[in-house]
Amino acid sequence: MRYLYDTIFVVSRVAAALACAILVGMVSLILYEIILRYFFASSTYVLDEFVGYGVAACTFLALGYALEHGSLIRVNILLGRTSGLARRLFEAFCAALTMVVIGLFIWFFWIRVMRHWTRGTTSSSIAEMPMWIPEGAVLLGLSIFWLQLLAYLLRQITDTPPPVEQAETVQEI
Repeated sequence: MRYLYDTIFVVSRVAAALACAILVGMVSLILYEIILRYFFASSTYVLDEFVGYGVAACTFLALGYALEHGSLIRVNILLGRTSGLARRLFEAFCAALTMVVIGLFIWFFWIRVMRHWTRGTTSSSIAEMPMWIPEGAVLLGLSIFWLQLLAYLLRQITDTPPPVEQAETVQEI
């Protein structure tokens, strides 16, 4: 079982590293656009589109990693008053419920990505970006988040510690 947890965590780390690379790419594109506009009175004409895709990809690709590190915002009104088995069961219930919701999102994104793939849908901008690429990145991020939720659920059921220490700087509300 530990192998499963570690494998899912490695996948989450790879997705987070990809999100970092996309962020660096976005910053580089913004700097390039600034240089083009200031010195050459020109533009790429795709900055806002690509940065929008990048923000979506970064957000969803980093979700699994953020969950594993305890960096997601949580409202602990009930969890703060429980401990032991009751807390683990409640956390397992919340993880299972979240998995159902994320599973629905995955299903609908899968339908959208496949529709864009089969129809060859592109963006209406000058770049004509195939729409399955940015939506596929969101789908990938949601799928990795779902896997991380599965590992979290199984850890709550089996009372296994996480592979990393949870972030101590997260402020509980």
